[in-house]
Amino acid sequence: MANSEINDRAEAPQQALDSGHLVRGGIVTEGSAGSTAISLATVAPAFGCKCHVVIPDDAAIEKSQILEALGAIVERVRPVSITHTDHFVNIARRRALEATELASSQREAERTKAKDSLHINGHTLDNGEHLSNFTNDCKGGFFADQFENLANFRAHFEGTGPEIWEQTGGGVHAFVAAAGTGGTLSGISRFLQEKNPKIKCFLIDPPGSGLFNKVTRGVMYTREEAEGRRLKNPFDTITEGIGINRLTKNFMMAKLDGAFRGSDKEAVEMSRFIMRNDGLFVGSSSAMNYVGAVRVAQLLGPGHTIVAILCDNGMRHLSKFYNEQYLSDHGLTPSATGLEFMGVA
Repeated sequence: MANSEINDRAEAPQQALDSGHLVRGGIVTEGSAGSTAISLATVAPAFGCKCHVVIPDDAAIEKSQILEALGAIVERVRPVSITHTDHFVNIARRRALEATELASSQREAERTKAKDSLHINGHTLDNGEHLSNFTNDCKGGFFADQFENLANFRAHFEGTGPEIWEQTGGGVHAFVAAAGTGGTLSGISRFLQEKNPKIKCFLIDPPGSGLFNKVTRGVMYTREEAEGRRLKNPFDTITEGIGINRLTKNFMMAKLDGAFRGSDKEAVEMSRFIMRNDGLFVGSSSAMNYVGAVRVAQLLGPGHTIVAILCDNGMRHLSKFYNEQYLSDHGLTPSATGLEFMGVA
């Protein structure tokens, strides 16, 4: 299912171009700690656009390096609550607005021949600040908004879900995935349960995320997990791009039968198990999804076909998830020889 992720990310700029919200020569912005930014940076040039990514500075440095290699502008910022104006998603939204306003000011400047300065919202901008990235013939900005843009859900409902159904010959019994934006989980779960209501769909949630509590108890936050109330822990989880403490429009489309809580230790151990036994070098999100698949198998028993998504490559996680010193510092050094960490003899 390698093409589904790229197709998912391509749909947002394509729809924006079709609707006129984005034009060739414009800038696609996104706030991302996972794989979305890399996909957008890959497809944006095909639409004649540039990509500006805002990423938390605690994300693996490889992601920034890949983005820059793809030609994207990368802005690394400190991790803060989504309620903060400087959360990476909120900054990305702001950059798109700034690019659009800058393009408008450039058009006005051309008309008035006022080329010495640009005026946005009543103040003068020179070629400094973050907007210096946008000044070369900027055609406006478009915020892809992966968390709330339902093109995310639709791509998986119309693409990945049917792909799973076809590949399994309709014989799938269960599906499990972690959620960041929730688009993969919601689109696939909706499609599969419309095809067969007996198919069970589950969430696997990493440490620090409130979605497990929402699915199992109907309450989004615990006192310890509520963003804006707890002290920011610089190490909530080693996984990246999954887990969240708010409900997105995409996640709210999901049809779930239950949820499991996964641990960092399980994800680390599972990634090594997969590498030894399946020859697959996966990232932290894929490893957590595999943990979920084993949990579902333990719940349903033998004789069932369970689908999980291996959505990220280990090459994006070398500095943390596959770094021996980093793992040792956080008590996550892998030691299992089999699946004993999952209670499997």
